[in-house]
Amino acid sequence: MCNDYRLLVDAASIVEDFADLKIRIDFSEGVPNIEARQDIKITDMAPIVRTHERGSGDLVQRRWSWPGPTGKPVYNFRSDGREFEAGRCLIVADGFYEFTTPSDPTKKRKDKWLFTRRDQPLFCIAGIWRTDPKVGEAFTMLTMPPGPDIAPYHDRQIAILDRSVWIDWLDPRIAASELLKPLPAGSLQVEQVG
Repeated sequence: MCNDYRLLVDAASIVEDFADLKIRIDFSEGVPNIEARQDIKITDMAPIVRTHERGSGDLVQRRWSWPGPTGKPVYNFRSDGREFEAGRCLIVADGFYEFTTPSDPTKKRKDKWLFTRRDQPLFCIAGIWRTDPKVGEAFTMLTMPPGPDIAPYHDRQIAILDRSVWIDWLDPRIAASELLKPLPAGSLQVEQVG
């Protein structure tokens, strides 16, 4: 599953992208210093948008993953059959990576594939956040069965939300099952990067 993603834009670009959808972004903790990063990995701090007021979101930085019962990080969480009536958030990204068995048998490392949206620079991954006694506030990505663009690479995928439902995801009154759907074939572009 996804344990590495990318975000190469700043807070102003995120605000502008949300403004195009008539979603106001607030900064309850001040404007976060978002650095462009090729690789955001488990336990890194990264930007999320969480519910603030009706029709707006709050852009903050939080840790990706919280410790699970066995101590391993919870960085992906199955969405199947769940509604998530609290703690929803949008995880802002412009790419994510999946890893597969090397195509070259002499290669020791897995093949690394970068997935991006064909029609837009930014996208949002459905997530949830919570307060953990050990690490404070943290978020995790929701997963689902794979859509047609991901299925050749993995048997699960992160839940990428269509732009039209970003604001709906922040409203827990709207059923998650209505919003978490695979993107149509051809929505994602994929390239081998390692």
